[in-house]
Amino acid sequence: MATFKVNGVEHTLDIEPDMPLLWAIRDELGMTGTKFGCGIANCGACTVHVNGNAIRSCVTPVSAVEGQDITTIEGLAVAAAGTTSSALDLTAVQQAWIDHQIPQCGYCQSGMIMAVSSFLASNPNPTDAEIDASITNVCRCGSYPRVRKAIRALASA
Repeated sequence: MATFKVNGVEHTLDIEPDMPLLWAIRDELGMTGTKFGCGIANCGACTVHVNGNAIRSCVTPVSAVEGQDITTIEGLAVAAAGTTSSALDLTAVQQAWIDHQIPQCGYCQSGMIMAVSSFLASNPNPTDAEIDASITNVCRCGSYPRVRKAIRALASA
């Protein structure tokens, strides 16, 4: 049995302790916004927040997050608002993704948004070098210039 809170709701699941958090989120809880990409914590498509920090869920066993607060892309706006606001309310990062027309295929975007949200929470005015060093998510479409532009816009806001 594993117990953890996802998007503000506590869940107790009868799963193996070494099951990757990604599969608990997707297969057991039915939240498919967090994506499987590489399975080796390289691409970042599986990025979620654990206690506000971005982690790669494909290699994080559920036993490592027991009793902790997990936020997925589905709960990001609610977590940022600190209320039970509508899921249609967007965070500043999510709105910047729309304003700067970042997604192309969109597959990596939930993980990228999660990584950028955590990054900006701890570094609200990053340099380009800090952005490059911290946002290591892979985007096969190559939307990196627009991602940086959105981050810079958020930092100057």
